[in-house]
Amino acid sequence: MPGSGLSRRTLAGAAVAGVGASGLAACSGDSDPGAEPSRTPSVEPPSTPEPTAEPSATAAPSEPSEPPGLVDLADLPVGGGRVVAAEEVVVTQPERGRIMCFSAVCTHRGCVVSDVEDGTINCGCHGSRFSVADGTVVSGPASTALPTVEITVRDGVVRLA
Repeated sequence: MPGSGLSRRTLAGAAVAGVGASGLAACSGDSDPGAEPSRTPSVEPPSTPEPTAEPSATAAPSEPSEPPGLVDLADLPVGGGRVVAAEEVVVTQPERGRIMCFSAVCTHRGCVVSDVEDGTINCGCHGSRFSVADGTVVSGPASTALPTVEITVRDGVVRLA
């Protein structure tokens, strides 16, 4: 065998492979053509036990969260207002206790209004001015009033409805 290229290790591996393959064939059910194939019962993993404790009765039910506050009433001047650019609204108090809210997007070219002064909501882009009382156009170039936005006032804080 020295010149044949076969070593003991190669022969031993082939013998093991042959025994393994014949051993597998014997388990496959094909050794007796008339026999039913063997069925190995499937084993299901153990089920997860059901919880035995009742949920805590002291847990408070979750309440719907309130919309963020836009402005505190104390910070809202009578006859003026505040632009809340993050929410694109402007909140005004034309008379003591009368709170209004409008879209802060100018109806002329879509800029967000810049400030509230002297009873008007002012757009810094093209100079349009709107009434703090009802959002109507005081001077153009805008020709359409600012749309109103629904709000609620609770505990001294103005919030979106």
